[in-house]
Amino acid sequence: MPAGRYNYRAATSIVGPAPPAERFSVSPTPASKSARTADAAEASVDEVTGTAAPKAAAKPATKAAKTAAASGETAATAKKPAARKAPAKAATTKAAAAKTKAAPAAAAKPTLMAVPDEPSEEEPTAEETSTGFIVSDADDDDAPVQQVVTAGATADPVKDYLKQIGKVALLNAEQEVELAKRIEAGLFAEEKLAAEGEELQPKLRRELQWIANDGHLAKNHLLEANLRLVVSLAKRYTGRGMLFLDLIQEGNLGLIRAVEKFDYTKGYKFSTYATWWIRQAITRAMADQARTIRIPVHMVEVINKLARVQRQMLQDLGREPTPEELAKELDMTPEKVVEVQKYGREPISLHTPLGEDGDSEFGDLIEDSEAVVPADAVSFTLLQEQLHAVLDTLSEREAGVVSMRFGLTDGQPKTLDEIGKVYGVTRERIRQIESKTMSKLRHPSRSQVLRDYLD
Repeated sequence: MPAGRYNYRAATSIVGPAPPAERFSVSPTPASKSARTADAAEASVDEVTGTAAPKAAAKPATKAAKTAAASGETAATAKKPAARKAPAKAATTKAAAAKTKAAPAAAAKPTLMAVPDEPSEEEPTAEETSTGFIVSDADDDDAPVQQVVTAGATADPVKDYLKQIGKVALLNAEQEVELAKRIEAGLFAEEKLAAEGEELQPKLRRELQWIANDGHLAKNHLLEANLRLVVSLAKRYTGRGMLFLDLIQEGNLGLIRAVEKFDYTKGYKFSTYATWWIRQAITRAMADQARTIRIPVHMVEVINKLARVQRQMLQDLGREPTPEELAKELDMTPEKVVEVQKYGREPISLHTPLGEDGDSEFGDLIEDSEAVVPADAVSFTLLQEQLHAVLDTLSEREAGVVSMRFGLTDGQPKTLDEIGKVYGVTRERIRQIESKTMSKLRHPSRSQVLRDYLD
């Protein structure tokens, strides 16, 4: 979000002030008032559901109770000898009358229509218990309970990821703007808390903290709703040295950057703006991680441009374009084109299997030019022995001049001036000694021994 464009009043108008602490406290109410409220609520429910009729049906029960009580009193008056037992009989009669009164009332009063409870979490089956476990995230709010069955080993992680991100609904333009406003307000609240956190009043600090938390929720919502956009863009870069899931993760980093930089006041949809950030994150990751030998990003862009032009010219010409044609199209020299083509080649592993069975590897077919062949090593040793034997037939100066002139000692040939400085003579004298010595070496008595090694 562009900094400096939002303020606290605008942020509060967007998401509203935080609920004060008094809203969450419960104060006791007078018993009489709560009783009247409960009676009124019960009466309204009875009128709606039809339970007010039992009150009229309760009158016959009261009349029957009075008749039973009157008959009890008459019987008690008629039998004067049992006057002592009258109180007990009256008590029994009153209990029976109360029981008679309560029984019809209980039988006549219908119950409310049964409301089915929310489906409780079912017990895991034996198959689920053996293959995985059940994770339940039941919250205190009224959101629907989600159940996620997680298996032990996933055969296709890409399919599982696509299934998870597909549960979040897509957003329209109005919802994107609303979430962007909440994110902007949350960023402002975080800056306000970071700058003046200790100096703010408790109520204001609590409201800013609530706005900041709401901004985090809006950011997560905007991210989760656009994860499918990352997948659609990552599909275009498969088969270029990185796994598909790695491309998705790098694209998600670009999506996070797009959420932080999105400016809803421009009037564009979020997907239009986020596409560039996602593609940039994926291409940068491929430039840094896809190749065995890392190539700078600017050179990777040149290689990709050359590949596009070469592919287009192949379609137009029907043949592979020459370096000169590519150089003319790309405005560079042919030598530069050849160099860029070499940079674009991927190294091949020496352990690449060959054949249908894969018994041999690519490295088995490459000759080791530095390896020493036993026959050549023996021949070279014999040649050195013969050279030393031939040089021993010459004088010390002649053998030294020939050895330094042709590098027979250290493998580094020397010039006439360098040899002359060693012996303290002129270069012309060294040339004369060399010519005389070579004439001696050409004599059949010496050359015939060395001539066999020329074959």
